[in-house]
Amino acid sequence: MTENRPTSEQPADIVARLRATFRSGRTKPVDWRTAQLRRLRDMLTEQGQELAAALHTDLGKSATEAFRTETDFTVREIDHTLEHLDGWLRPQPAPVPAHIGEAAAWTQYDPLGVVLVIAPWNYPAQLLLTPMIGALAAGNAVVAKPSELAPATSAVLGRLLTRYLDTDAVAVVEGGIPETTALLAERFDHIFYTGNGAVGRIVMTAAARHLTPVTLELGGKSPVFIDRDADLPTVAARLARGKFLNAGQTCVAPDYVLTDPETARALEPALVQAVETLYGSEPAMSPEYGRIVDERHFDRLSGLLESGRVVTGGERDRATKYIAPTVLADVDPKAPVMREEIFGPVLPIITVADLDEAIAFINDRDKPLALYAFTESDATRRRLAAETSSGGLGFGLPLAHLTVSDLPFGGVGESGMGNYHGRYSIETFSHRKAVLDKPLA
Repeated sequence: MTENRPTSEQPADIVARLRATFRSGRTKPVDWRTAQLRRLRDMLTEQGQELAAALHTDLGKSATEAFRTETDFTVREIDHTLEHLDGWLRPQPAPVPAHIGEAAAWTQYDPLGVVLVIAPWNYPAQLLLTPMIGALAAGNAVVAKPSELAPATSAVLGRLLTRYLDTDAVAVVEGGIPETTALLAERFDHIFYTGNGAVGRIVMTAAARHLTPVTLELGGKSPVFIDRDADLPTVAARLARGKFLNAGQTCVAPDYVLTDPETARALEPALVQAVETLYGSEPAMSPEYGRIVDERHFDRLSGLLESGRVVTGGERDRATKYIAPTVLADVDPKAPVMREEIFGPVLPIITVADLDEAIAFINDRDKPLALYAFTESDATRRRLAAETSSGGLGFGLPLAHLTVSDLPFGGVGESGMGNYHGRYSIETFSHRKAVLDKPLA
């Protein structure tokens, strides 16, 4: 473990110091990379309770949810990376055309340099640390910027990361807009941002001044199509669990449902039962149900509750930032709840005549981060895969695709650019260099 750096260090000085470390070659050996990953794993396993307490303070997360979606998720990503890193980094041979003659060609991954990771507030540990896993595994130095909207978690991460990791190669910058703005004025070799599209545009504009590549993990309104043949009790249970996890504050949470009128009516009581099964008859009393991050988001979400007929939920308490798991029916596609990503515990049901209308509805809007469908029809699956565009596509289970380390996670269009997880993180934080070697004699 290493000692904390002074918090008064300026962004320009931080970047210069980390760049000097990178240029020294210190971060390139695989032994250094794996040592950092193991120390990060130690931090999560040894300090998991402290992180869970901070997450509860910021978001009302239960210890179970904090473990499952933040610390254990990240530990599993570290373990997967440690297991496969040598193979991922192995140079890949390429055939040499006959006109060159006797020669060898291959590609190899080179680390980029100094990487900036800017995290959001909804999963403030996981979404800072998981990109860092890839950046460190690829051999980079890293500036980590936790979210100021999750201040307790930011403070814990700021203290622990500088205690467990190599502070000559890893720095943590806490703070809000001024600190982020100052960081974005510096030249990085890659910027990884998770958050909303408005800030994503600011990040991309700042990066363009230095021709810095970016990964933008954004969001959007992720639809759910429910077919007539679906088992509705199972659908409702899986849908409610995916939607109301973290009080709906999940970038890949189901945003709205598309189904035919008859299925919509049958789905309503199934969702009522699913919510009660998850959180009891009074979700406000459930230790497993979280809270809205702050009053601004609470007020925004409260304004969406009048967008349809309340099937279940609707209760709210500004003093505790509580909004009940809410399902809305008879929702007009032009209602306020359909104009922006909800990012909260409100699930609208939109009726469509059939699959054709559902596909047209999806394609008339921005490309979502995820698309989900519940159907027994292979033909329906094939059509959704072929005729829609989304960052990820999940059949039968929302959110699960992002837990598969061998799948890339990322958006398309308005929902983001670039991807990561597993070997895709190595590709994101590396340059694949072409090498040709022809003998002189």
